[in-house]
Amino acid sequence: MPHQKPVCAGPLEGIRVLDLTSVVLGPLATQSLADLGADVIKIEGPEGDLMRANGVSRNAGMSSIYLALNRNKRSVVLDLKTPAGAAALRRLIAGADVLIHNMRVAAIERLGFGYGAVAALNPRIVYCVATGFGQDGPHRDKPAFDDIIQAACGLVSLGCVAGGRPEYVPSLIADKTTGMALANAVMAALLHRERHGSGQAVEVPMLETMASFVMAEHLAGLTFEPATGAAGYARLLQGGRRPAQTADGWICALPYTDRHWKAFFHAVGRDDLGDKYNIASRAQRNAHIRALYQHLAEITPTRTTKAWMALFETLDIPATPIYAPDELPTHPHLEAVGLFQQTEHPTEGPLREMRPTARFSATPLSLRRHAPTLGEHTDEVLREAGLAPEDIARVTGGRDAA
Repeated sequence: MPHQKPVCAGPLEGIRVLDLTSVVLGPLATQSLADLGADVIKIEGPEGDLMRANGVSRNAGMSSIYLALNRNKRSVVLDLKTPAGAAALRRLIAGADVLIHNMRVAAIERLGFGYGAVAALNPRIVYCVATGFGQDGPHRDKPAFDDIIQAACGLVSLGCVAGGRPEYVPSLIADKTTGMALANAVMAALLHRERHGSGQAVEVPMLETMASFVMAEHLAGLTFEPATGAAGYARLLQGGRRPAQTADGWICALPYTDRHWKAFFHAVGRDDLGDKYNIASRAQRNAHIRALYQHLAEITPTRTTKAWMALFETLDIPATPIYAPDELPTHPHLEAVGLFQQTEHPTEGPLREMRPTARFSATPLSLRRHAPTLGEHTDEVLREAGLAPEDIARVTGGRDAA
């Protein structure tokens, strides 16, 4: 169905966000705020967000990745290198609650929209920048992309522990994880403003965010001074857990407690293994975890995935078939909760979109707006900001903004 604005847009209804971000990290963060009800105004240069061209496209400028990261927003085209474009953004800043960008700090300072200049226009604004590296460190001016941060934060090296070669995670995990941290930081700063009345500058650096993310479980022996051992969570790095092959596919099964292991070995007629590894003792299970999962992997090819799923459900052992991305729209749980929704885009036609995942009882979330075409809302937003028709014409160069 076409997107329609519900009576309540979400818990952030009434918050206006100026979104000067592009690519993945920033747009994911601002979409999170938009899904929560904020009025997110996506400020794009005349060439548009670079991600409009990445992914699968039906029409130029409206790629699958762009569509997935920019719902519930309005698009305004401003050339900030021109006096008219810069003046229009200053007008929008005066009425905004949040400004978010992921430009290099020196670049946005040159445009005249560093924190000092923006706070002078609106002292209550929450000014948030996503950087590659914290601005008080020696790498502050270095370029950062997802692959670079994955490698720098220790994530890529984890696969080498068991003798493998370094590999990137096949997902933009650094961008997306930092994007969620960015959205959280904005909401915390808004709460501070609500309580104390003042805006502030917020920085969310990718490397520091991802290093903290990776080392939460992998700090290990480095936790203590002096170190009691190396970094790395042995259970993950050497524990033997991995997908197991079945008679007709693959399954992820996770016997976790002594009750799980005992029930599994009994069901397959191998009570002797439970006795051999003393599975009633957590210390002994941990000590022999690689052997336990090796036995599981040797046994699972004897039955089909469906048969194993039925048995594991009976035994209350966590398990799932392995789903490929193509299969997720028909995942029985995701179908039941309606994660994927059929919508109609005014230029792209029928789409499959993912609804916001959080559930609020009093302020429900929804797909309120389609991902905008480039500059679709330029005239609308600038009129709301009080610009006269002749000023809007100077900003748009007389072109049809929509």
